[in-house]
Amino acid sequence: MSATPQRHRRNRRLTFTALAVTAGAGAMVAAALPAGAASGGGAAKSRTVDVQMLSFNDFHGTLEPPQGSSGNVTERQADGTTKAIPAGGVEYLATALREARKGHEYSVTAAAGDMIGGSPMLSGLFHDEPSIEALNKLDLDVTSVGNHEFDEGRAELRRMAYGGCHPVEGCFEEGKEFTGSEFPFLAANVTDEKTKRPMMNPTFIWKKGDVKIGFIGVTLEGTPDVVTAEGVKGLKFNDEIETINKYAAELNKQGVKSIVALIHEGGLPASGAYNYDCDVPGAGAGISGPIVDIAKNLDPKVDALVTGHTHQAYACTIPDPAGNPRMVTSAASYGRLFTDTTLTYDRQTKDIVRTPASSPKPVNKVVTRDQPKAADMSELLQRWNALAAPIANRPQGFISADIPGRGSDSPEKPLGDLIADAQLEALAPADKGGAQLALMNPGGIRADLAYKASGAEGDGVVTYGESYTVQPFNNMMNVVDLTGAQLITALQQQVSGPVNGANPKILQVSKGFTYTLDMTKAGADRIVVDSVKLNGAAIDPAKTYRVAMNEFLAGGGDGFTVLKEHKNKLVGAPDLDCFNAYLGKSTAAAPIAPPAADRITVIK
Repeated sequence: MSATPQRHRRNRRLTFTALAVTAGAGAMVAAALPAGAASGGGAAKSRTVDVQMLSFNDFHGTLEPPQGSSGNVTERQADGTTKAIPAGGVEYLATALREARKGHEYSVTAAAGDMIGGSPMLSGLFHDEPSIEALNKLDLDVTSVGNHEFDEGRAELRRMAYGGCHPVEGCFEEGKEFTGSEFPFLAANVTDEKTKRPMMNPTFIWKKGDVKIGFIGVTLEGTPDVVTAEGVKGLKFNDEIETINKYAAELNKQGVKSIVALIHEGGLPASGAYNYDCDVPGAGAGISGPIVDIAKNLDPKVDALVTGHTHQAYACTIPDPAGNPRMVTSAASYGRLFTDTTLTYDRQTKDIVRTPASSPKPVNKVVTRDQPKAADMSELLQRWNALAAPIANRPQGFISADIPGRGSDSPEKPLGDLIADAQLEALAPADKGGAQLALMNPGGIRADLAYKASGAEGDGVVTYGESYTVQPFNNMMNVVDLTGAQLITALQQQVSGPVNGANPKILQVSKGFTYTLDMTKAGADRIVVDSVKLNGAAIDPAKTYRVAMNEFLAGGGDGFTVLKEHKNKLVGAPDLDCFNAYLGKSTAAAPIAPPAADRITVIK
């Protein structure tokens, strides 16, 4: 399928940037549009016009079709059963978006953060420059920042937006300088601690003819809990509701009455099927999580919410504080889905009409792999793959079957056990730290290990590209002293506290460390303290243990504040090096089998 005509986005980005510099970081900046974009000519215009909004979230630099269960979406069938549909891949996403835009005079494409960061090797190896290039080609108009946009810090995020070659590694392609995004990253609730001003523009106004829609972009207030301290140094993350309401009022003062909030925070639908109706038996009845409270408290001036972060799929109607219906959507992750929403724009009031009958309900659409590949995206992948090939195709080890990680719904994941075992083995020697156990954060496991070959390497072979995709953050390993009491507190913080109380984060543990998790109880009581053992011996609260973990956990990430109280830290090798060293001890004749995942006994 041929691409839609280019819309001179590079010129628009330069106009946007120049206006932003002139007006200041808090300015409301309208996008310049090509001549002839306004519709109508001499013909009479109807009072309302439908604006198509295509949206997605949590792309995470996933240019190639994701592997394992992370590459499927679940579809609910008419008889109540479900089936898995292979989905995703930027070649297919481009085709799907371009096809969806056909016949729509007014179409805007928006995203809700985590476009980059936590990326597979093809993008991550080049600091996500390939993903920014691909998003430009997708004709993305605007995105909010997410927590992963801060993985490499604010300076690198600004480089993603405004261009320039990497400050250490330089330009990756000879004769080419990275030009940055042709769309704005919005960060309304991320302010500089010293200046108190937003670190990037808070809003963006999309214009075509006489239609204007304002976008406000925020990330979750808890971003510092899920990013390394260095990545958010000097930044303050403010309340999502207060920030959006503030800028909705400012947009109204600018004459912009139609407003969409791009929020990198999300919800948890009652079903994992992308086509589950979360408005049964009533509006928003089938969804829970942080986005529900946000939606219920955002000013009625905001007409629609595009959300993310939880990697879930939903299209709900949650009433605003005035009781009006308001759309809240999310398109899962990794480019496997996109949401098609119709915004009915009233030219007289300049607002979105929000009555139950005003426009069809948003629909999440599958990015299937049985459609033509976009030729320009295929060329992009071939170009970057050629640069990555000498590293990406290098075999690291062998596995005997799929080892589920990111795609596993179980608290204890087989790949989590494998990673923790790799970290323990690397850091157990006395001169490497003397670790007695290892803890791994579940969010750091970015994929599955798939037995089926992804290229020419052969089934069961794990390449560097595949191991990198599992562990892309290059976190340094730490070995620290923790008392038994602190270790037990860390386990309790998995299922309690302001960060993990409502959405538990179960640490993956190395062999020999066992305990019982009783989910019939509440909060910290879910950890059966007497069951916590190391190599069969009960943990002694007064004893000191040497514990291996990555620097993210050692800094208190994911709400594990007690881990910051460690002593006698020794910095070890990067986590990926530990993982690859462990894989490297396997052979084709003696591959690694999936761990049994029997270290945590779960009572439901």
